[in-house]
Amino acid sequence: MIYIIRHGQTNLNKEHKMQGRMGLPLNEHGIEQAKALREILKKIDFDFVFSSPQERAVQTAEIVTGKRAILDDRLDVFDLGEADRLHINEVKMTGPLPDSSLYQGVEEPNRFVKRVFSFMEELESKYGKKELNILISGHRCTTGCIGAYFEGIPTDGNLLKYSSNTGDYKTFNF
Repeated sequence: MIYIIRHGQTNLNKEHKMQGRMGLPLNEHGIEQAKALREILKKIDFDFVFSSPQERAVQTAEIVTGKRAILDDRLDVFDLGEADRLHINEVKMTGPLPDSSLYQGVEEPNRFVKRVFSFMEELESKYGKKELNILISGHRCTTGCIGAYFEGIPTDGNLLKYSSNTGDYKTFNF
């Protein structure tokens, strides 16, 4: 079983600001969310724990499982470029993403999907036929993209619909 968790709350989540690679660690509420998730998942012995390299995702993974997370850059948050840390209401969007014609450094969406799918393809190739419990800790974008790996990319292109709320999780099987 694959457990996909979204990191707990940070102050940027609380302030409704875009949070990319300049994100913050968990705040008190985020730590409590991770502890609550640990309680929900306490009977599961995780064979592998993977995480985005962002501190908030690593913290969540390690609080939930009590194990050291294996970091993989392919699980890193979508690069928001110059839109990072701006208030959500101030950012000019193109669909669910900051407008890359206005903000420098915004990651190309197809490149993002390819890197996350590459991680999932490798995971499936190595462990897909085995009875394992694997936890992956990420962000709204990465957890949504992983959902799209299993469910297919939506016709409107909005992968975020497959994500969960902060401090929550979804499960999938290969």
